[in-house]
This record gives sequence, structure tokens and C-alpha cells, in this order.
Amino acid sequence: MLQLVRQLYDNGSKGFKGGLIVLVVLVILVVGSFLLAFVVVPPGAVGVQTYFGAIQDEVLPEGLHMIFPGTQVIPIDVRIQKIEAEASASSKDLQIVTSRVALNFFLDKEEANLIFQNLGLNYQSTIIEPAIQESIKSTTAQFTAEELITRRPDVKESVFLSIRERLAQRNIVVTDFSIIDFNFSDEFNRAIEEKQVAEQRALRAQNDLDRIRTEAEQTRARAEGEAQANLEIARAEAEAQQLLRETLSPEIIQLRSVEKWNGILPTVMGSNDASLFFGFAMLQSTAPITSAQN
Repeated sequence: MLQLVRQLYDNGSKGFKGGLIVLVVLVILVVGSFLLAFVVVPPGAVGVQTYFGAIQDEVLPEGLHMIFPGTQVIPIDVRIQKIEAEASASSKDLQIVTSRVALNFFLDKEEANLIFQNLGLNYQSTIIEPAIQESIKSTTAQFTAEELITRRPDVKESVFLSIRERLAQRNIVVTDFSIIDFNFSDEFNRAIEEKQVAEQRALRAQNDLDRIRTEAEQTRARAEGEAQANLEIARAEAEAQQLLRETLSPEIIQLRSVEKWNGILPTVMGSNDASLFFGFAMLQSTAPITSAQN
């Protein structure tokens, strides 16, 4: 390049036209060198620098940066990423379970140079997916197939902690984990369905038994109430009769008989009837006198 410039200069020294050509070439060389010394790191990424193939310690943030000649910058995505995966494992009761999960993660931007140096750009297939597989298998073996359903939050938490611990050793930060679905064998699905049907039948029978028991208790309570009411009525009537017997003196009884007498004397009287007749006569003899006095 310098030889070319010198040749152009020698040729251009013979005239103004040649000098102008030399100036233009020099400007192009300077501007080209200037442009090659700058690099732009895109948003959501950091730049890992290699100098003639060697990883550099400094990680470039997003934006415009000036670099030395011979330096190459590899952009590394440090935004939150999502990966979905499936894993088949055996439960505690030896049921085959296929789990479909989703994982959110991001790369530690401060350690992006180490991630690139140790894992490259294929970290999902080399590190994350195997960590998911192993964590699901180890956790699934701790629960029965039924517990995977009934204790799903516990299963999720156990898998999440296992994956997070494994990936943290590789400077990969896990932010969220979800179990999308569990898939069981056809035999297990039929067993679950039969169990649910049996539970529904048992629940229906229990409800019928509770209803019959409640109705029986209501009938017994109603009968006891009626019996108690009848007893109270009988007791009240007996007390009334007793009170009536205690208050009826012989004079009151005789007065009641007089009130019911129609004024006709019997043709035959006994000794008791004579006394009764005498009482009637006394009442009749006193009645006019009372009227006359009035």
C-alpha cells in the first residue's frame, strides 16, 4: 500500500493533477482506518471481544465503541429468553410421565465472556436442555403419579430450584419456571378415570345417606314434638279437672241442679229428694218476697 502511494506521489509530482490524486487516496485510507476502529453493540446485548482469537476480559455494553485493529466483537444476547422442553421420567410408583415445561432465563452480562469462552453460542442445547432433563427426572422420582397432580406446586418448586442451582454454576440466571402439562400412559389415565367415577359414586351414596339420616331425624323430632304437645294438653286438662273438683262445694252443686230444674216436682220422692224439694221450696218462697221488697 505504501509502495502504491509512493508511486502515485512520484507520478503526481509532475503536476497538480497527480498531487490531487495522492491526496484523495490518503483521505480514503485515513477514513477507512477510522471506520474500521469503531463497532456498535446492539440493544439488549453485550460485546465479547477477541483480540486475534483470544478472549478479552472487558465486556462492551450496548452502544458505539472504538476498538483496536485486530479486535473482533461478538454480540451476546442478555435479554430474558424462553425455552420449552419435554422430558420423560418414571414416578415414584414407576409410572412413565412425560412433562412439558417452560423456562425463562438470561445470561449474566458481567460474565458473558466466560459463557462464550466455555459454552459458545449453543448454550441452550449444551447446558440448559440437559439441566432441565436431569432436574425433571430427579424430581419426578420423588413423587407418585397421583402426587404429581395433587401436589403440582411442590413439584414445580422442586424442579425450579434444581434447574436454578445447576445453571447458576454456568452464569445463567433462571427467572421463572412453569409446568405446562403432564402426560401419563393410557393405562394410568383409565385408572384415574375409574377412580374418579368410584369417588363420585361414593360421594353420591354418602349424600343419599346423609339425606335419609336428616329426614329420619326430622321425623323423629316432629313425632317427639307432637307427643310432648299431647302430653302438655293432657296434663293441662287433668289439672283443670282437679281444680274443678276442688272448687265444687255441695251448695254449688245444688245451685247448678236448681238452675237446670224445669219447675215440675217429681211424683215419687225419696228421702234425699225430699231434702232437695225442701231446698227448692225455700228458694221459691224467698223469690216473691224478694220481688215484693223490690
